[in-house]
Amino acid sequence: MFNGQCSMNYKYFPYTKDDLKVMMEKVGIKSLDELYAQIPESIRFKGDYQIPSEMSEIEVRQLFEKLGSQNHQMTCYAGYGVYDHYMPSVLPSLLQRSEFLTSYTPYQAEISQGTLHYIFEYQSMMAELTGMDISNASMYDGTTACAEAMMMAVAAGKKVNKVLVSETLNPNTRKVLDTYALHQGIELVTIAEKDGVTDVADFQVRLAEGGVAGVIVQQPNAIGIVEDYTGFADACHENKALFIMDCVAADLAVLKTPGEWGADIAVGDGQSLGIPMQFGGPYVGYMCCTEKLIRKMPGRIVGMTKDNRDQRAFVLTLQAREQHIRRQKATSNICSNQSLMALFVTIYMSLMGKQGLKEAAQLSYAGAHYLCDKLLKTGKFKLVYDQPFFNEFLVRYDGNMDNLFSTCMTNGILPGIRMTDGCLLIAVTEKRTKEEIDYFVGLLPFVDGVH
Repeated sequence: MFNGQCSMNYKYFPYTKDDLKVMMEKVGIKSLDELYAQIPESIRFKGDYQIPSEMSEIEVRQLFEKLGSQNHQMTCYAGYGVYDHYMPSVLPSLLQRSEFLTSYTPYQAEISQGTLHYIFEYQSMMAELTGMDISNASMYDGTTACAEAMMMAVAAGKKVNKVLVSETLNPNTRKVLDTYALHQGIELVTIAEKDGVTDVADFQVRLAEGGVAGVIVQQPNAIGIVEDYTGFADACHENKALFIMDCVAADLAVLKTPGEWGADIAVGDGQSLGIPMQFGGPYVGYMCCTEKLIRKMPGRIVGMTKDNRDQRAFVLTLQAREQHIRRQKATSNICSNQSLMALFVTIYMSLMGKQGLKEAAQLSYAGAHYLCDKLLKTGKFKLVYDQPFFNEFLVRYDGNMDNLFSTCMTNGILPGIRMTDGCLLIAVTEKRTKEEIDYFVGLLPFVDGVH
C-alpha cells in the first residue's frame, strides 16, 4: 500500500512509506506495531476486516442500495426525546451548499460574516421561542446543554454545589447529569415524582434544606405530561437558586415559555425543529438565559455591531470556551457548537414562520389526543396518569406486548417506546394523518389472533 510513491496516487492515504519511516524515527520506534504495545494481546483483533475488495463505482452503488434495502421504513409513534417531525424539502438543498458544509468556527470575523449572520439569527429566534433574553450559538446536544446549565448554576451560586433534579426529567438526560456531576464535585438530589409530575411538597422540602444552586425540571416531562410549575421560580429565587427548564423546543410554539414561567435558564434539544430522527443524530442543543447570567453562559455568543464604514457587522463576543481563554477558567470544554445544525433549525423556523410552528404543534397535539381516545375505547389501553399531555402519552396495555409489537411492526408501524410494567409511551407528530392513526388502531384486533 505504502510503496514510496507520491501520496497523490492514493488520495485517501496521505502518507507514503518514506513519510511513515521519518515519523517513526522521530518518535523512536521501528514499526507501527510498537505504537500498540500497551494493548493486551488478548483483546487485539486478529481476524480479517469485513471489507469487500475494490469495486467499480456502479458496484459500490449497488452494494449500498442492497444494504439500504435492509432498513424497513415504518410509521413512527416513538418519541421519548426524539420525534418524527416534518422536514421541508428545500432544507437539504440549502444545508448542503458547500460553504455551509465546510464552515467551521468563525474565528476571523472579516471572512466569516455569513456564518456569524446565521448564528445571530439562530440566537434571535431561540431567544424569542423560549421567551428568554439571551441565547448562545448552540450546544452539542440537548443532554449536554442541560449538564452545562447544571454547572452554570453551581458557578453562579458561589460556595454551593447542590442541584435538585426532578424525577420526571428524561432518564437519558439524567445519566449525562450524573456523569458530569461526578467529576465536577456537584451533588445531585432527586425531587420525587407523584402522579406523573414533580412532587411540589418534596420540592419545597428539598429546597428548604439549603445549599441549593439550581433546580432542573422538564416541560413537557419525560412521559409527555405538561406540568404546572407555578411558584417554582419564586421559591427558587427566594432561596438564591436558579430555576432551569429543559423543554422540547417545538412545543414552545404553543406552550407557556420558560421566560413566562420565570426560568433563569432554558435548555433542551432542537431536534424537534424539523431535524430528522436519523438514527440518533446529529442534533443540536440550545441554551438561553436571563441577561444577568450572560457572563456565566458557556459557549459562544454572536453579537451585532458596526464596522469602520458604519455598516452592520457580526462578531464573536463574550467568548468563554477553552480555545479563547485558559482551560481551567473556561465555562465550557465542549468545542463543537453544532452550527451546521443551528443553521438547519434557523432555516426551518424561517420557512415555517410563527404560524407554521403553531400549526405543526397544534396538529401534533390533536393527533395525540385523537389516537389516545381511540386506544382507550378499545378497552385494551388505560392512561397511566390522569394528567394533561401534549403530543406524547403513557398507556398501560392489557395484553401481550410482544404480540402487539410483532403485529404492528410486521405491518409497518413502530407503536411507541416500550416502558416497564406493560406500559407504552406513544408520540404523535404533525406527520401522522388520521388515516395512519385509524390504520394503527385497526390492527389491534389482530394482535391476539382474534378478529
